[in-house]
Amino acid sequence: MKSAMGRWAVAAAVLLATPSPVRAQKAVFLVRHAEKVDESRDPLLSAAGKARARALARHLRTAGVQAIHVTQYQRTSLTAAPLAAAAGLTPVVLPADERQQLVDRMRRDHANDVVLVVGHSDTVPEVLRLMGHPDAVTIAAPEYDNLFVAIPREAGPPTVLRLRY
Repeated sequence: MKSAMGRWAVAAAVLLATPSPVRAQKAVFLVRHAEKVDESRDPLLSAAGKARARALARHLRTAGVQAIHVTQYQRTSLTAAPLAAAAGLTPVVLPADERQQLVDRMRRDHANDVVLVVGHSDTVPEVLRLMGHPDAVTIAAPEYDNLFVAIPREAGPPTVLRLRY
């Protein structure tokens, strides 16, 4: 697993280092919230979810994340919390159904930043689509380990990597 993470880190670093004249994010990391304790409407994270949130912070702590966006549900805020604390950031909360507004806000307020978006199994694929990713993305119910890296390009759709963490 460590070598796989090393390979993705090298790939992301190369993509992040590539200059782009377009006014767009350097990179957008997108994840589904970590494992939840139950199926209630607004659950906390389970022990596995808390561990995954810490793992996300470890993986992204040197990525230069300058903004974090979460939904109104505490599972997204709790997933982002370790990275937010380490980076000294306050996550921006937007309703889960305001996906276009999220994309517009990232483009407007974080045009040259590295951004983390913590969403849900249905919102992450939709945000990728709204960013211009042409391929359909599905996140299965038991999948909490997806880490999408979207790199906007000068022309055409963003380059999107789907990794596991």
